[in-house]
Amino acid sequence: MHEENGIVYSDNPEEMLTVLEIKHLYSGVYLIKFSNGSIRLFDSSILEGEVFEKLKDPDVYENPSMEYGIVTWDNGQIDCSPEYMYENSYEYNTKEVISA
Repeated sequence: MHEENGIVYSDNPEEMLTVLEIKHLYSGVYLIKFSNGSIRLFDSSILEGEVFEKLKDPDVYENPSMEYGIVTWDNGQIDCSPEYMYENSYEYNTKEVISA
C-alpha cells in the first residue's frame, strides 16, 4: 500500500519506463537502453498507420531523437511510447553501454 497526493493505493507505484539511449543499427532496427537497465532490439517496421508513413524514409528513420525519455522522429512529429517499444522488442544480451 502507498499514498500519493493524499490518495491511498493498494499496490506499489510503478516507475515510468523511459528510453535512456537509442542507436540506429540498420533499416529501422534500433538498439535501445531502457530506464529499467534492459538493452533491447526494436524493429520499427511494426509501426503501422498513416502517422508512421514517414518512417519509410531513411532520412527519417536513421535519425531518431529523444524528448523526455520518449523516442521521436521527424522533429518530434512522430513518436512511440517506451512501453510499446519495450513490449515489442527483443532482449539483447550485452552489458556494453550503447551511445547514440
